[in-house]
Amino acid sequence: QVQLQASGGGLVQAGDSLKLSCGASGLTFRTATVAWFRQAPGKEREFVAAIKSYNNNNRLYTDSVKGRFAISRDNAKNTVNLEMNSLKLEDTAVYYCAAGRSVIDSSMNNNQAYAYWGQGTLVTVSS
Repeated sequence: QVQLQASGGGLVQAGDSLKLSCGASGLTFRTATVAWFRQAPGKEREFVAAIKSYNNNNRLYTDSVKGRFAISRDNAKNTVNLEMNSLKLEDTAVYYCAAGRSVIDSSMNNNQAYAYWGQGTLVTVSS
């Protein structure tokens, strides 16, 4: 049974940094494409970032976080991290990590490509 666990959320001020982590049991992240999605209050879930499986390490970011967020994989710890810098009020959301096998490049930003989801961690950015 695959379980994902997202952690690291919290309350920060605009301009601050925060690091989210996603751990897994029953799944080796190296073999999966792992992504972060987020859902702000009253809005639909949206793609944030993804990192491809194996040694490909191809990364994809939504435009609004390019240059501010960085997704990385720690194979030794079987975690995928999301470093978030220069946080803005509009980054406030519940952040979910997701994982999927055999995710093609064109589907990395598609939530339907991911079979496994974590429970979400809340990030609140205040002014």
